[in-house]
Amino acid sequence: MLKLNDAKEMVLGIVQHDPLFVEIQNTPLEEILYNDNYLAHIEESNHYSIAEVAGWFEITDAMLRYYIKPFEQYIFDNASNSPNTNIRLNLPAILRLRMILLLKDKHRVRGLKLLLGIDDNGQIFRHQITATTMGTDDLANKVDILGNVLQQMIQTGLFNITPNEEHGSLQVTINQDFLAQNIQLVSSESELQVEEIQKETVELKQENENLQKQISELQERSVKDIVQKIRERHIENEIVSTLRTEALQQFVMENKAGFFRKTFRSSQIEMEKEQFVLGYISKHLEERLEVALNDYYGE
Repeated sequence: MLKLNDAKEMVLGIVQHDPLFVEIQNTPLEEILYNDNYLAHIEESNHYSIAEVAGWFEITDAMLRYYIKPFEQYIFDNASNSPNTNIRLNLPAILRLRMILLLKDKHRVRGLKLLLGIDDNGQIFRHQITATTMGTDDLANKVDILGNVLQQMIQTGLFNITPNEEHGSLQVTINQDFLAQNIQLVSSESELQVEEIQKETVELKQENENLQKQISELQERSVKDIVQKIRERHIENEIVSTLRTEALQQFVMENKAGFFRKTFRSSQIEMEKEQFVLGYISKHLEERLEVALNDYYGE
């Protein structure tokens, strides 16, 4: 069983030459790497399941598998065959996976692949950068780092590096063909994006104009409908008023009464009058309204 005070020495012994340790070293993440709680209980010779390791790192099994998949050759030390679904992790694999998780927010998967020299097929295509550690020769480490940086520059294809025999050195020049090709590619993609945006803008403008036209038509139609209904209601009120006048005149002519009848039967007379007026309007309104509307609309 590993003791906590031995964790740092044990971890350094495994990761000191790891390229991801360069990113973690001398940062707060380095102390996290040394002080994870699982280190107090892990057996260096044992292998552990995905579920156990995910529990130590407080993430789901699925999330752990997500970060294992792109880095299988790195995590499992350049194994020729990818591990099967029943993955078992030893301590070096767990530490490599832990460094990936500590750096994932800063570099994402793509950035971590660049640091590790992993291509799109998951293959490691260059030597790893050697990290500087306590007690190593500074000059040798710097030479190793610069050599690996130079190798990374070559891998990009942007630089031509040729030996200068006269001065016994290397000459670094820009690969103009590569640069022009990539600039042209970016330019072409940008032009296509601009054309697509312009096309979408024209379509949106046309759609907006059509919508504005439809709104104007609806508004105009709505105003006309309101005016028409008001006019029709006005015509109807005029006819009702006319019919009421006619009905009252006819009622008076047909129901002349003496003083005694007017005095003692006024309430009944008013009721009879209103009934006569309503009946008269009901009888003649439809016919009169039809004639008036036909005249208004010119039919």
